[in-house]
Amino acid sequence: MHSDTPTQATLLAGRPFVARRVVRFAHCDPAGIVFFPRYYELLNSVVEDWWEHLGLPWTGLIGQRRIGMPTAQLDARFVAPSRLGDALDFELRVERLGRSSLQLQHRVVGAAGDERVRFAQRIVATSLDTHRPIPWPEDLREALQRFKDTP
Repeated sequence: MHSDTPTQATLLAGRPFVARRVVRFAHCDPAGIVFFPRYYELLNSVVEDWWEHLGLPWTGLIGQRRIGMPTAQLDARFVAPSRLGDALDFELRVERLGRSSLQLQHRVVGAAGDERVRFAQRIVATSLDTHRPIPWPEDLREALQRFKDTP
């Protein structure tokens, strides 16, 4: 299994979006634990998978519609180390949906449910032609709101 392919991805009412990633050799530093910048790459792949599950793949949003979704802020709290071979579940929840921004909460847990990392991420909808913020297009807003409103 390739590390960029989730072994599990869910989008169920009342639950976060969950994507599993396996820690590979390329993710680790010489101490044998995940080198912290690799978490950011893994996190981005999970966010990309989430958009796909919302029915809004980045290929269409970025390539055809010219809508960017850059991260404007990303805060991290590293709780415990992850090691080569660990299966990690990345849990994504929508905390707030604004006019042109989106606040996500991420939690990364090991197989036993032990927390490894927490992220707070703010994404902004932008025009890739002007690189300025834009309001979320209605279809994106509806998909995001449906996910946010799940009980």
